[in-house]
Amino acid sequence: MKNKVFNSILALVMAGIISISCAGCGAGNTASSQPKSQTKSASQEVKETKEQEPLSLWTKDAPLKKELTDFIKATTDKDSKDFIPVEDRIAVFDMDGTLCCETDPGYFDHKLLYYRVTEDPDYKDKASDEEKATAKEIKEYFDSGEYPEDLSLKHGKAVASAFKGMTLDEFDAYVKKYRETPMESYTGMTNGEAFYKPMLEVVDYLKANDFKVYIISGTDRLITRGLCDGMIDIPYGQMIGSDESLVATNQGDEDGLDYTFTNDDKVITGGEFIIKNLKMNKVSVIAQEIGQQPVLAFGNSSGDTAMGNYTVNNNKYRSGAFMLCCDDTKRENGNTEKAEKMLETCRENGFTAVSMKNDWTTIYGDKVTKK
Repeated sequence: MKNKVFNSILALVMAGIISISCAGCGAGNTASSQPKSQTKSASQEVKETKEQEPLSLWTKDAPLKKELTDFIKATTDKDSKDFIPVEDRIAVFDMDGTLCCETDPGYFDHKLLYYRVTEDPDYKDKASDEEKATAKEIKEYFDSGEYPEDLSLKHGKAVASAFKGMTLDEFDAYVKKYRETPMESYTGMTNGEAFYKPMLEVVDYLKANDFKVYIISGTDRLITRGLCDGMIDIPYGQMIGSDESLVATNQGDEDGLDYTFTNDDKVITGGEFIIKNLKMNKVSVIAQEIGQQPVLAFGNSSGDTAMGNYTVNNNKYRSGAFMLCCDDTKRENGNTEKAEKMLETCRENGFTAVSMKNDWTTIYGDKVTKK
């Protein structure tokens, strides 16, 4: 009889109907004896590692790493004299050269326009003389590395005219299709993937601490959206760039004050260049569209100096500005002369300099190599 009972219990255990627990087991238990809910997944372990070291792609002695982590600790602690309420935690980032590559061989939006005017089989024969002349100057800039002083405005006007009449979805799709083209100077990376991984870490770190992050770019606003979408977790409404006119499909030459949007209309690009979002214009657009003084600013060129100064001067909160120096000539198309100029700008204005060469353990990841 006892054997029958034992055999019955054994059969139930093997079938999983009855489980045997070790409630009195000591500290020697392994993770396999824990309930599933207590077992850490690989993703959880990675997340915890990042939480312990939020800027893991930055070298130990990188000035930004220490300064930013100290800043976050102080400004998010309600008991700290430097506490910043969540609604006032505003951070602004330039895009080209700060979040992504601008030297392969030039700015993304300049490469896009050059392709549109000189290579796009559906448009190159329709390009205007002004657009072709601008494309020629862009090619000279690509070849020499020297940016003509008046090219910014010419480029802005050419972008507006060359993409005139597109719906916002069509323009967005065009940008996203172009960003799938390969980078010239690198293997294993497209134009749309050329984002600096250490800077993406900074964005994620700030967002995790309830900072509202804006992109303030000299690139056309619609191109900025198309390039960054899916690469950075920031909504379109927080991506601000240079502007061109937008009109209704059937509006024609009628003024917006006289025309009413109808059921048959769509919003399209109007072909008129409005403003280049550089230097003081970055400050103006922050004041107009955000309506708050940032407490953190990130840039890389003279076009970002005004934004940095606006952030760190006369601010009621603790604030800081960080500027990238393009001093890495092995992993990136760096320029030591320009890097030195930015370093001097940082000294003059009290900004923190970021050395791409010394402060980052990687730029684009291990799978990407410079040719």
